[in-house]
Amino acid sequence: MSRPAIVFDLDGTLVDSLPDIVFSFRWSFGALGLEAPPEAAVRAQVGLPLEAMYALFAPLAAVRDLAAGYRRHYAEHLANRSRPFPGVEVLLGALRERGYALAVATTKQTPMALRLVTAMGLDDALDHVQGTDGFAHKPAPDVIERALVALGADGRWMVGDTTHDVGAGKAAGLRTYAVTWGTHDAVRLRAAGPDVVASDLSGLLPALDRDGTVGGEDHRTGKGESAG
Repeated sequence: MSRPAIVFDLDGTLVDSLPDIVFSFRWSFGALGLEAPPEAAVRAQVGLPLEAMYALFAPLAAVRDLAAGYRRHYAEHLANRSRPFPGVEVLLGALRERGYALAVATTKQTPMALRLVTAMGLDDALDHVQGTDGFAHKPAPDVIERALVALGADGRWMVGDTTHDVGAGKAAGLRTYAVTWGTHDAVRLRAAGPDVVASDLSGLLPALDRDGTVGGEDHRTGKGESAG
């Protein structure tokens, strides 16, 4: 039987990286002599593809240069203020002990995602890091499905901080856990219909207990359970 898997978004879910993302996003406007949008407006759109974010705030002709400037600046400053959210390392360790395979599925491109994961000291805690590299972005399920194929595991839960994460998890057939300490607030997340909305990740283990599976075994029956 394949291992059960938990799939996590990265920014705003495992890592409090929004300050560095928003700073680099707004910095790129100044580098081109353009007025930067308000911080709150940028923060609300994190989770969209980078070019789509810029298209909301800038002329289409400037989007390519803005995105290139962001990528250069962010690559050099991605760990300035970013940190794993409280309890993340302990949670990932506990999930590993329970037998879960653990993956990241992020809108970031894979090389940048790996760079952030390594800078945050989470590379040894995860089995796979999957970025969105030339295929459909969330809420399409592609990035989740590719992560699960790479793991050779059965997906059980998608954990994220945006409605895009919830939509992608549901489209992939996973249960969904939405955390409010990242990008989208509880009202917006509940409207997307996740299985759980919580202020942090401390409720994930109890949610798995209620789900009844640990390490692929159904503890309600004592028998193996197929992927949920």
